Amino acid sequence: MADADTGTGAGTGTGTGGVSAAAVSAAAVSATRAAAAAGVSIRLLDDVDDFTRVSELFQSIWTKQGEASPVNVETLRALSKAGSYVGGAFDGTELVGACFGFFASPGRRALHSHIAGVSGRMRGRSVGFALKVHQRAWALAEGLDEISWTFDPLISRNAHFNLVKLAAEPTSYHRNFYGHMADALNGADDTDRMLVTWSLRDPRVVAASDGTPCPPDPAARDAVPLLSVGDDLSPQLTPTDARRVRVALPRDIEALRISDPDRATRWRLALRETLGDLLDARGRVLSFDRSGAYTIDRGEQG
Repeated sequence: MADADTGTGAGTGTGTGGVSAAAVSAAAVSATRAAAAAGVSIRLLDDVDDFTRVSELFQSIWTKQGEASPVNVETLRALSKAGSYVGGAFDGTELVGACFGFFASPGRRALHSHIAGVSGRMRGRSVGFALKVHQRAWALAEGLDEISWTFDPLISRNAHFNLVKLAAEPTSYHRNFYGHMADALNGADDTDRMLVTWSLRDPRVVAASDGTPCPPDPAARDAVPLLSVGDDLSPQLTPTDARRVRVALPRDIEALRISDPDRATRWRLALRETLGDLLDARGRVLSFDRSGAYTIDRGEQG
């Protein structure tokens, strides 16, 4: 385990699996800078006390009072022992963020990052970003090529974080990926998810890890609205044959799931019908803009 102040993780810095020592070293520097900018120290976690704190932190973020954490201590212990990634961010001695993932099939040289979370009082300080950059540095030192994870494509800030700030590439859309979770954030609706892939040596990912977000694709400028926010905040579908289309999101789907769950469900179904169907048909997400909209290129129409 690396020293917390280095912001790296495991690995000797020599690189494996074709990853150069220079790439590993540069990633470690990016991780150190990101942690410093967020005002935290980040390290791998490997003891039961730390795993208990992770479980309690995730319980405070995701569950209603009295419900179990989305991960238990035993699972974190097993993942860590197997050599997978379990990392924590600390403000002094307080655990304020954590992230864990597990290896994909051996031939892929990849990690699936399952859960990452940051305490409410640290939101807006880029702790989540620092955790992901730390995870990337660790993965490169382990000789991996990519990290994948899922997120709720209806949450605008998460789409911006993943696609712009981290420069992850949308891979596929999955309907009701986890089944009904009924937790504090997901409500009782289906859990549709977007799978993204982080190609760790992609120049856009390298730049993003150094603090330069992914720039918008110029081809997005002529996109035509397909899904918009109506005057009553309901989803408004405008059928079009345009090759490049915009799919907008509500400003705060999490609040809508509490105040108007029926309207929130209509949004999920509308996004499934637009973004989901377009990705199923080999469409490609070009960008996500701050207004809260995806731009998708359908590709050549048959």
